[in-house]
Amino acid sequence: MILNMFNFMSPQKKATVVSTSVAAVLTVVKLVLGVMSGSVAVLASAIDSLLDMSISVFNFYAIKKSEENPDEAYQYGKGKIQAIAAVIEGTVITVSGIYIIYQGFNKLINDGTVSLLTPSIIAMVFSIVVTYFLVKYLLRVAKDTDNIVIKADALHYQTDLWSNGAVLVALVLVSITGYDSIDALFGIGIGIYIIYSAYEIIVEGVEILLDRALDGEQVAKIGEIISSNSKATSYHWLKTRTDGTTNFVEFHLVLRPDMLLGEAHDISDDMEAKIMALDSKKRWLITPHYDPYDDEHNNEAALNGTR
Repeated sequence: MILNMFNFMSPQKKATVVSTSVAAVLTVVKLVLGVMSGSVAVLASAIDSLLDMSISVFNFYAIKKSEENPDEAYQYGKGKIQAIAAVIEGTVITVSGIYIIYQGFNKLINDGTVSLLTPSIIAMVFSIVVTYFLVKYLLRVAKDTDNIVIKADALHYQTDLWSNGAVLVALVLVSITGYDSIDALFGIGIGIYIIYSAYEIIVEGVEILLDRALDGEQVAKIGEIISSNSKATSYHWLKTRTDGTTNFVEFHLVLRPDMLLGEAHDISDDMEAKIMALDSKKRWLITPHYDPYDDEHNNEAALNGTR
């Protein structure tokens, strides 16, 4: 029954289930060895995996909600919950990085030692191998769906991959040199790297929440599609935004004053089909407004309070 439910899930949902399961396994392995060995780096990695698991569970909920159809209360859908999830994920990652840095400095000050080096090294090798295949999977899903939550998850686990590698190097160096401070220094470095990686996730989520326009290249292509129709006199007031799932496009289309509504509708249908073809991974909501003449200047004057 569980397998049947999994098969009917969207690729985004499947990705969050897989990442949650992997994070749960890695959390248990690294947490046990981190506590037993006293390694700050391993313990930091275990805490990060625990956060990964919590975030992946939340991501599943966010994607589930974002895929719901618009209703009377949420007429544009709930796509922006993905951006909220990305901001929360980035914030949690930042907090975990700060905690790891704190633990590293605490160990440097109190001269903590690392034991059970060999089991810890084996655990980190296992973690690196598993995380590598998870990252490959998430990157493929992110590429196929262009989903901000999955992209954030993929970026998150990529940072885990690098941080796990750093932990492994730290443990090997401690084993060779006997200097336990190496573990603490690497832990601090991992914390700084985690905070740095979270910045990109937070920025992208905030930009969606602030209704930032689609990227310049895509907006330019939309403009070319509108202006290439010979039956349209001109266009203005092109505005775009995205909620992570749906791209929204609005524009004023100047047509002949004597044009029939049916012909105007056919023109906009043709434009909409070409615009939607720019990105088939996203839903589109395109809203043209018909003008019998170019009222761009008048509209701008009204907005500026000069009329």
